[in-house]
Amino acid sequence: MKQFKRLAHAVWRYKYHIVWCPKYRFRILKGEIGKSLREIIRQLCEWKQIVILEGNIQADHIHLVLEIPPKYSVSETVGFLKGKSTIKIFDHHHELKKRYWGRHFWSRGYCVSTIGLDEEQIRQYVRHQLHKDKKAEQVKLW
Repeated sequence: MKQFKRLAHAVWRYKYHIVWCPKYRFRILKGEIGKSLREIIRQLCEWKQIVILEGNIQADHIHLVLEIPPKYSVSETVGFLKGKSTIKIFDHHHELKKRYWGRHFWSRGYCVSTIGLDEEQIRQYVRHQLHKDKKAEQVKLW
């Protein structure tokens, strides 16, 4: 149970692999822009208590493995990260305003997949839970 986190009325473990890219998939996320973007994302995640388990900024896209608390949806989290990072990246790098007019830095979509427990482990748990329930039911009868 140490891998699970606790809130007042919830026990949770939500891990997501999220990928998104800059508009027009320009290879712009390298050098100083990549370094400052890494720090910006780290600050934003810290602000919302989102844990970054893994992160990788390529020249034309970002990979993040995040542990998101249940009070935030994935779409809300990605929207927050993309929106706030756009504002901060334009504040730090004024030269980007010429290439990305209208203050649109990220492309519209993103890719997300869940990272969960092993499926076979869950199936075994469910199978054994059925047997445990039957045994407990028989004990109650006697």
